[in-house]
Amino acid sequence: MNRGQVEMKNSENIVGILLAGGLARRMGGGDKCLQLLCGKTLLSYTIDVASEQVKHLIINAAGNSSRFEKFNLPVVPDVIDGAKGPLAGVLTGMEWATQNVPNCEFIATFPTDAPFLPSDLIKRLIHGLYIQDADISCARSDLRTHPVFALWPIRLAGELRRAITEKNIRKIDEWTSQYKVSYVDWPTSPFDPFFNINRPKDLEQAEEYLN
Repeated sequence: MNRGQVEMKNSENIVGILLAGGLARRMGGGDKCLQLLCGKTLLSYTIDVASEQVKHLIINAAGNSSRFEKFNLPVVPDVIDGAKGPLAGVLTGMEWATQNVPNCEFIATFPTDAPFLPSDLIKRLIHGLYIQDADISCARSDLRTHPVFALWPIRLAGELRRAITEKNIRKIDEWTSQYKVSYVDWPTSPFDPFFNINRPKDLEQAEEYLN
């Protein structure tokens, strides 16, 4: 099996996790992913691109799931209570995939506040994973790592649960430091594809990028 066939085989067994659990304090609270950018929700931008790259998608978010009803995707709250941050979302995705997608090997995490998500993200993350014989594959641009744009093997689910519940680890970098991570670089011209929306002024900047 050549490398291209390996990449295709694995992409079919990847579950995409749409991380929609942020508190969005700098945006005034509420669901940041439901903010509108040029008349379209930020979540919709992510779904449009991610759905072309993985076979399965779920939304990781707490609270009443009916607010996401129009997206027709499973809505899965964190499997650990207490807003533990993105690592809890990673664990949630791993455990959901284990229970619901037979033969799943990896999950991919997608923040839902980054509307310019690369269309080749998963293909290149898989490539980096195998080329570097790594455990985890992570996006990088302009020498900045983007740990929530990443590919994670679900075989690490048990270790991650123990790290969160027993060692109280919250930061992604703290946990991944014990594994081999492949970093895959993207260009930042004409703009960084991992540009994310944190403040109202970021929405204005994103509109400029789109126009």
